[in-house]
Amino acid sequence: MVSQASFDKRCMRRVLSEARRGHPSPNPHVGAMVVREGVVLSLGHHERAGEAHAEVVALRGAGEAARGATLYVSFEPCNHYGRTPPCTEAILKAGIARVVIGCRDPAPHVPGAMERLRDAGLEVVVGVLQEEAEALIAGFYKHHTRGLPQVTLKAAATLDGSLALRSGHSKWITGEAARKYAHQMRARSDALLVGIGTVLADDPQLTVRALRGRNPLRVVLDSALRLPLDAALVQSAAEVPTLVFHAVDADPEKITALKARGLQCQGVSEAPGEGLLLSEVLKELGRRNVVELLVEGGAKVHGAFLRQRLADRLALFLAPTIFGDAVAPRWAEVGECLEMSRAFRVSQTRWRRLGPDLLLEGGLQDETAGASVGACSPESSKTSEAYATSSPAKAG
Repeated sequence: MVSQASFDKRCMRRVLSEARRGHPSPNPHVGAMVVREGVVLSLGHHERAGEAHAEVVALRGAGEAARGATLYVSFEPCNHYGRTPPCTEAILKAGIARVVIGCRDPAPHVPGAMERLRDAGLEVVVGVLQEEAEALIAGFYKHHTRGLPQVTLKAAATLDGSLALRSGHSKWITGEAARKYAHQMRARSDALLVGIGTVLADDPQLTVRALRGRNPLRVVLDSALRLPLDAALVQSAAEVPTLVFHAVDADPEKITALKARGLQCQGVSEAPGEGLLLSEVLKELGRRNVVELLVEGGAKVHGAFLRQRLADRLALFLAPTIFGDAVAPRWAEVGECLEMSRAFRVSQTRWRRLGPDLLLEGGLQDETAGASVGACSPESSKTSEAYATSSPAKAG
């Protein structure tokens, strides 16, 4: 017989998967599911900011059958008026008997949600698959508390770390399945960032093409404004939003020409030996409500984010190929690493097989601080099995 705890985990995994279907930025990804006597009545997710929350969508789908059922939700229900009424009101009105929550809301404006439900006689369980639930809202948490996007470095490389031949040719290192997944990552991101070197070498489109999905904001780091006016990014700027960061003393005539073609231009300070000041870039993107930033390179850009300890996550596609060429460019140019203590560690690693290729995903560990850069909150170190209930367990 399946225990209640095991059943709750199984349901929460499905809820987390449902949550990933939405594009709610700058709001968090949230999924919900209504279950009665072991039968799933409905699923829902928060699709876009300003639209119905996941709990409301799931409760609408269940209708009257929700009375006495269990509501699974990946994120603590809201208990305040914003663009939509509090989800706690909808839960109480629907007659839900039990609520199972993945993780709590770290925002300071939502106290009392669980207390309100418990005071009304509902059983409330918190912390089911907590680490997974917190990982899902890590970008929201960072943006909400620090005003900065969550930064994911994405690269494709051979087993010996090369991203291209010494000639610069890189099509294609990985196979079709890996490239399709990379486009899924683009569709889930708010912005996609590359350096001008990548633009000049590849003339990329930086759009979502392998599947149906929205195009993220395209961001180019180009201190001297070398971006050609006939580049694919410029030619398509009227259809896909494109932002160019440049030095504050860049050519004003080039800025005018780019703006006339639909591009946005933003001047930022430069750091000696590092180019554009990435901390200013991230602050500006945060002001533009970029919650999830995908950095696709090239090697110098990846290296700069690593050196400055500004990257939160890594997504490294590895192809079963070896160039064996010491001159071939690596996926990240960081500089000398003379001590193991200065190495960049990847934590909470997960491997995924994509056709013949492998994808390594994980948090980037700051060895000097001794903690993962992408850690969601002090609570994330606690076990996800820590149940907090207000009444004896009931079958949902």
